[in-house]
Amino acid sequence: MRKFYLSMEKKQVLEGYVFVSPFIIGLLVFFAYPLYISVKLSLGKITRMAGFSIEWSGFEHYIRAFIIDVNFIPMFLNAIRQTLTKVPLIIVFSLLIAILVNKSIRFRGFFRTAFFIPFLLGTGEVMRQLLNQDVDLEVLSLAGGNLIPREFLIYMGPEVVQYIDTFFGMIVVVLWSSGVQILLFLSGLQSIPVSLYESSKVDGATEWDMFWKITLPMISPIILLNIIYSLVDSFAFVTNPILSYIQSYGFKQANFEYAAALGWIYFGFIILLVVVVMGVLGRYVYVSDVKGAKNK
Repeated sequence: MRKFYLSMEKKQVLEGYVFVSPFIIGLLVFFAYPLYISVKLSLGKITRMAGFSIEWSGFEHYIRAFIIDVNFIPMFLNAIRQTLTKVPLIIVFSLLIAILVNKSIRFRGFFRTAFFIPFLLGTGEVMRQLLNQDVDLEVLSLAGGNLIPREFLIYMGPEVVQYIDTFFGMIVVVLWSSGVQILLFLSGLQSIPVSLYESSKVDGATEWDMFWKITLPMISPIILLNIIYSLVDSFAFVTNPILSYIQSYGFKQANFEYAAALGWIYFGFIILLVVVVMGVLGRYVYVSDVKGAKNK
């Protein structure tokens, strides 16, 4: 009987397939198949729940979302507005905190942990329960005069009070959502060679010059990464009204077809936005290769 031999290279390839096979199986069972069903639901109509029989109905649900549903488009535009407001604040705040924490200060490890704790505590159901209890409103409520004297609030009027209240609420969200970004910026700042700063100081560069000509270009890949992460995180945030709207159709009203269509519209917009951001900002990212540095 002829023996079957494998070369070392083929053995390594086979071992690699064995190691990744659980991931591939999980991807097909728990991701690819549900993804296929959601696409089928968004383009069809359930005719029989037993056996989950679906008939083709075309783009009926997508047309309903853009033309018939009077709540989806305003809610969608509001989510975009909130994201475009929140993401720049998160990027600027996390960069400033990372620069400060990267300095040689006392209790530096404590401050790094303190800014990351809200990210660990504010995930999923914990954040939802905090917001349901109106913790931020109790602490920052301007109407109760907790931060600003009541007489001054009455003088400003309800519209101004509402704007300021929204601003303080945005600050809470920014503080709560900046943990990962701060750590990523810290890793980028610590990877910059100290010799670049030392040589620039010898040439008479100021701290401001070094920030714009050394720090910012060197961490530009981290900036792009943080922008992409912040965009996706903002659109998937637990308080996002679009997600609640989709869940209400899918789980409360059992309208799985329309919920799937709304989900694909939302997902498609996020992917398109990420591609556009990467295409536009990617041209300004500083990259380096083995032979030397190259500025794009």
